[in-house]
Amino acid sequence: MHHRTVEELMTRDVVRARPDTPFKELVRLLAENDVTAVPVVDDLGRPMGVVSEADLLRKSADQADPSGRSPVPNLEAWERAKAEGSRAEELMSAPAVCARPEWTVVEAARLMEAQHVKRLPVVDEADRILGIVSRGDLLRVFLRRDDAIREEITGDVLRRTMGLEPSDVRVEVRDGRVTLGGSVEYRSLIPVIEQLCRGVDGVVSVTADIAYRTDDARRSPTGT
Repeated sequence: MHHRTVEELMTRDVVRARPDTPFKELVRLLAENDVTAVPVVDDLGRPMGVVSEADLLRKSADQADPSGRSPVPNLEAWERAKAEGSRAEELMSAPAVCARPEWTVVEAARLMEAQHVKRLPVVDEADRILGIVSRGDLLRVFLRRDDAIREEITGDVLRRTMGLEPSDVRVEVRDGRVTLGGSVEYRSLIPVIEQLCRGVDGVVSVTADIAYRTDDARRSPTGT
């Protein structure tokens, strides 16, 4: 089974900022390049942090409302420091949460979820930036064609990994939703097949209606 890696999905031409990049230049970088965040890198090209639209908007949110309808927010110390910052190193969210190019979509997605970030700079073994991967990039695996998904399940999962014949398990794929039918020898094979199918890039869901001839799940540990 081939899982697309971060390296295959990431953007390589990365718009980046320097620690001393001023506020207005950061706004210009975002606007002119149609991006929502830029990594801040040091002299060796290593990400120090990321400046996003949310980081920059803190400056506007900290200003008094001319209409007087909204009170000035009660910011924590770190939020006020950002609101008062004028350079990238003062405004960025740090340290940068980074990914490795060989990671799978699952690994990158789990890190984004755990760290509550929308994109990850991708770095090499020396922590130099290679690219950047966003949530939208990871979602591209779900644009995979149904026939390609079915071919991988039939060939890689069922035949080569599980040693099953095409006549044993039927596979239908529609809009990334996989439906399995047919029958196998042992009941214990069914959850394994389901799990492997869920791991195929582009699969949205798996529904299995697979019969079995031997209920090996009821056997005792001694086989009696």
